[in-house]
Amino acid sequence: MSYIKNQINMTRGNLLKEIDGLSPEFMDIQPIGFNNTIHWHLGHVLSASEKFLLDSPNNSSLPENYGQLFGYGSKPSDWSEGVPSTETLKQQLQEQLDRLLAIPEETYNDKVAAPFMGMETVADFISFVILHETNHIGQIHAMKLVIQASN
Repeated sequence: MSYIKNQINMTRGNLLKEIDGLSPEFMDIQPIGFNNTIHWHLGHVLSASEKFLLDSPNNSSLPENYGQLFGYGSKPSDWSEGVPSTETLKQQLQEQLDRLLAIPEETYNDKVAAPFMGMETVADFISFVILHETNHIGQIHAMKLVIQASN
C-alpha cells in the first residue's frame, strides 16, 4: 500500500475506532461550547470526502440531501427529516473507504477540473481530505470527553 493510501486507511480507521461502541443517543448530544454533534461530524466527514474526491456530475454515492444536512454551515438544530442514522453513516464511511482506496495512484498528479483554495491536483485534494478528517476526529474526541465528564 502506498504512503497516501496508508494515510487514508489510517485516518478513516481512527475515525471509526473513535466512535466504536458509542450509542446513537450519545452521538446526538451537543455539548455546551460545541456547534454540532458527533452524528453531524460523521455525516460532514462523509459528505466532504465524497464532494472533494468522489463526486462527479452524474455519479454520487450519497443521497442528495446530505449536502443540506452536513455541508459547511449546517447544524443538527436545522434537521427536520431524512436524517440518516449513525449506523447508516458508519456503514457509508466504511464503504467510502474502499472507494477512496480505489482512486488510481497514477491519477494523483492529474489536474482537477475545478481548482479550489489553491488545490489543483487529485493529491492536493487527498491531502486536504485527510487533514479535514483528522480535524473532525479531534473534535469528536473532545466532545466524547466533555459528554462523558458531564454524565
